[in-house]
Amino acid sequence: MAANPSNKEAALIIKSWLAVAACMGFIFFVSSRPQRDIPPLFPFQDVVYHTLVYLILALYFSRALKNTNPNIPALNLIIFTIIFGVVYGITDEFHQSFVPGRSVSGFDVFIDAIGSTAGGIIYLWPK
Repeated sequence: MAANPSNKEAALIIKSWLAVAACMGFIFFVSSRPQRDIPPLFPFQDVVYHTLVYLILALYFSRALKNTNPNIPALNLIIFTIIFGVVYGITDEFHQSFVPGRSVSGFDVFIDAIGSTAGGIIYLWPK
């Protein structure tokens, strides 16, 4: 039988998952913007943005998963983080199909997967 978490542990878990939800909300908000509202600042900015935002999402997700299940094996944490990032990337692309000027891109999901992989690995990097 699992022990009940203390109030402090429960608060940490809730805060961890709220950070994941906030990052997901940010991605959803930015994806809701029509393409014309996103000014081009530098070459390949879409690739950079996807990589960074999914790396950050993966860091938050890895932390929340580890706080929820401290005994999760490192490989499982990375695999779950990658799967989460790819699934959210697919749903994000689907969402973008309804936004004027935006389109669905398998390449974007691939870049999301790279960012998610990097985030999962960086989270576990020896400190």
